[in-house]
Amino acid sequence: MTTKTKSDLLQQLTIDKSTSAESTGISQIVVVLITVVLTAISVALMMWFLVLNRGANSQAPSDPAATATKPISGTKYNVEKPRIDSTASVSSEPDGQPVLNASGYITARRISTVAAEIAGRITTIEVEEGMLVSEGQVLATLDQTLAKVNWQLAKAQHQSQLQRVVSIETDLREAARVLKRLEQLGIDQYSSEAQRSRAQADADKLKAALASAKAELKVTSLNVERQVELLDNHIIRAPFGGVVTFKNAQPGEIVSPGGYNSPGICTIVDMDSLEIEVDVNEAYIGRVSEQQKVVANLDAYPNWDIPASVIAIIPTADRAKATVRVRVFIDTKDARILPDMGVKVALY
Repeated sequence: MTTKTKSDLLQQLTIDKSTSAESTGISQIVVVLITVVLTAISVALMMWFLVLNRGANSQAPSDPAATATKPISGTKYNVEKPRIDSTASVSSEPDGQPVLNASGYITARRISTVAAEIAGRITTIEVEEGMLVSEGQVLATLDQTLAKVNWQLAKAQHQSQLQRVVSIETDLREAARVLKRLEQLGIDQYSSEAQRSRAQADADKLKAALASAKAELKVTSLNVERQVELLDNHIIRAPFGGVVTFKNAQPGEIVSPGGYNSPGICTIVDMDSLEIEVDVNEAYIGRVSEQQKVVANLDAYPNWDIPASVIAIIPTADRAKATVRVRVFIDTKDARILPDMGVKVALY
């Protein structure tokens, strides 16, 4: 057995540089190959995923009938609880894309703040907000005590004047008989000229008095009619049929004829006169024409397509806003359409 020296042992511990370099080069090549393979696999997976999605989209059925919505049938305004269906829409829409989009509000062509024609104290209020009223229906009454007294006084004055006319007519008939008798007696020289002249004067005065009395009778008759009209003014009636939207007075309040300081008794809106009013920028007003088809969507029911059409373009512009006002007719009457609602319109 040979004994190894220290130099031999140290020689065994040294690293062979040629062998180490070869193994390092091989491992780098392996890493590069693995990286390339993984990248290729990733790209292939991404391409396969994109192709799969395109195929699924192209095979999806497109059935226009499947997306069509049910039409809305127009109904008169009903103060009872309406059936709310925010998904309803018209069965057909104008072809093509809209040429203009705008926004506006629902307005009423017939709206009235009903006020008293005379000052007085309210005794009764016959309506409430949301109530449907007809033309001529009683809305409120004022205190009629003084008006009834004046009416009774006017009737009494008329009756008194009528009796005065009857009395003067009686006196006139008697004066005419006296004059006729005196004229007959004058033929036989049994009456003097003075008697006949006096009788003629009495008859003429009575004729004048009768004419004056009949004129006064006419005045008293007109006064009776006036008092009847004033009495009727204590009853406030609806000027047209509609819905009460505001109630501005209560029993016991003192009201005066309508003006800036009087809010009136109530406000009535004719729901059949509702339409859309939009402001169109004057730069695009050339795209709007009368009878143009419109699809409107209320802000409250954005999925409800309301068929409409342009009524008129108001021939004036707003200098401050640079807009032109356009009136749009609503083809569908529905209880969900309320005054002052916000609305968006698309003009085709």
